[in-house]
Amino acid sequence: MRSLFPVLAVLAAIVALWYGAAVRMNSQWTYDQAARAGVEVSLGAVVADTLSQERPVLPAPHQVAKGLWDGLFGQKVTSKRSLVYHGWVTLSATLLGFAIGTVMGIALAVGIVHNRAMDMSVMPWAIASQTIPILAIAPMIIVVMNSLGLQGLVPKAIISAYLSFFPVVVGMVKGLRSPDAMQLDLLKTYNAQPREVLTKLRLPASMPYLFASLKVGVAASLVGAIVGELPTGAVAGLGARLLSGSYYGQTVQIWAALFAAAIVAAGLVMIIGVIERAMLKRMGLVR
Repeated sequence: MRSLFPVLAVLAAIVALWYGAAVRMNSQWTYDQAARAGVEVSLGAVVADTLSQERPVLPAPHQVAKGLWDGLFGQKVTSKRSLVYHGWVTLSATLLGFAIGTVMGIALAVGIVHNRAMDMSVMPWAIASQTIPILAIAPMIIVVMNSLGLQGLVPKAIISAYLSFFPVVVGMVKGLRSPDAMQLDLLKTYNAQPREVLTKLRLPASMPYLFASLKVGVAASLVGAIVGELPTGAVAGLGARLLSGSYYGQTVQIWAALFAAAIVAAGLVMIIGVIERAMLKRMGLVR
């Protein structure tokens, strides 16, 4: 119980500040309406109105919670208004992109560690690629993929892979290089081949680094899938919900979709954490 108290205290402070910000930011609409009607409104009336507006500048926490509940449980999962439906569309692109980015990142990391030329050439380009804003490159990827006849899931997955591969590359390179010189020299005395050094020493030593990178990569992959939905005018996916909410001023819908995306990201990170613990326990690295 004591460990929960700090978390609950911080959460209560955030909610209180959120309510205060909602009252402050939404009050202008209330005062403007009162001025047009030629009436004065009390502070209590202002607070009540700012927390119940249909299209507030900043939705109150209870409005977002209601929008999230209605989107998750108040609709059939096949409904175009269901956040479960839209979440699955985004999740499918996220998982495909994450898989592509992970495989590509691990392969590049192995090449960088074992090949001096790749280390000097590929790694700088991998770093430079992350300086390009994803909002700028996403439409270009969509256009190129469409010209090749690839639409729907694949372009979004490629954007997801673009964001997720870099953390995996960096983490795996660090992990593959983590064995010290004494361990490497020991395998050399056993006349171990490079493949055996990789499979028996470098890969096992890199597992903690890999899983730390995967947690970052899967969250980045989800961001990439959402961003990939924005320039296409998609009608399905969490990005589509954000887009339609911004078009029609449905701020509650926007915030509900944002929280749904956060829930999906948290779930994916937790799943990777469970797999990490099981694998490291099997390897004897954790109890």
